[in-house]
Amino acid sequence: MTAPTTPEPVHGPENLPGPAAVPGPEPVPGPEDVPRPQNLPGPENVPEPRNVLAVIPPHVGGRDAGAALATVFPPEARVTVVESADEDPAALREAHVVVTGLGPVTAAHIAAAPRLELVQCASHGHDYVDVDAARARGIPVCTIGSSGAERQNVAEQTFALMLALAKQLVPAHTALAAGEWALPRLQQSLTELSGKTLGVVGLGHIGTEVARRAVAFDMAVLYTGRRRASPETEAALGGARYVPLEELLRASDYVTLHAPLTEDTRHLLDAERLALLKPTAFVVNTARGALIDQDALADALAAGALAGAGIDVFDPEPPPPSLRLLSAPNVVLSPHAAGVTRETLVRIALAAVQNVADHLAGKPPRDVVA
Repeated sequence: MTAPTTPEPVHGPENLPGPAAVPGPEPVPGPEDVPRPQNLPGPENVPEPRNVLAVIPPHVGGRDAGAALATVFPPEARVTVVESADEDPAALREAHVVVTGLGPVTAAHIAAAPRLELVQCASHGHDYVDVDAARARGIPVCTIGSSGAERQNVAEQTFALMLALAKQLVPAHTALAAGEWALPRLQQSLTELSGKTLGVVGLGHIGTEVARRAVAFDMAVLYTGRRRASPETEAALGGARYVPLEELLRASDYVTLHAPLTEDTRHLLDAERLALLKPTAFVVNTARGALIDQDALADALAAGALAGAGIDVFDPEPPPPSLRLLSAPNVVLSPHAAGVTRETLVRIALAAVQNVADHLAGKPPRDVVA
């Protein structure tokens, strides 16, 4: 007979695993435990607003143009628009950056801006900024030179003035509107660009664009400036030749100015140099008004010593009604219109703002005036 088996002991409550042994839910991480994405700044890293003073004089658009410019600055830029650097002393005092579109920035303005770090010119030129005063404070003054923002339209305006002079468009229009068929009177003055010599004073970004168009018009190109271009550039410009200024003036049928205004270039074309030009020559200035002695030019035109002049820039701007050049014979005038087409203004604004944005981001600025 088989012996009965001993039953397995029954585990009582004392043998059941207690609550401490039952694994609970994972702890919920708090905000301090959530890793922050490395590329997103937290509130403590949001850049401090930087004060930008935009100086846009009335004759280049004033507040409306400044308001449009303000919309393209980065969020950390707090932009105040004025028509003169004197207009808002408090804004000038707090400004980290001054952006100026032909509005004077003097030594007094720079002295009144203790936080100033950068002066950005919304142009290729910088003659309206006291560069020496800025340099004494270690403040860079920048242009938009390397952007080439203005070169297309300034080159086009240069040729518009040259063609208007060659084809006598202004007197022809005026006469015809007054009921005169002026062809018999004007035809002895009509001429072509083809086969003529263009003298370019300053073969930078803009001067090069002008020379390129001259080649398309079958013109020979002479040029002068601080340095000679490369042989490749000269070849691309139809065999352009580098010559001294005096030789250029004697040989050219058209002289076009594209030099910066400095103390060395002020009145670059004075009475003595204007006298070197042929009586059949034309002068075109789309750079800066003070590159030419305006009274001397008016004298030469009145005396018939020059065939004509196309002038887009004046000293000062706007010019006073008493400026003799305004009533001189054989002139075509425009109100500093070169460089201010709709397309050009966008390029200028973007170039100036990009340089300011780079500065605010700690990058070195471009186009610092030497």
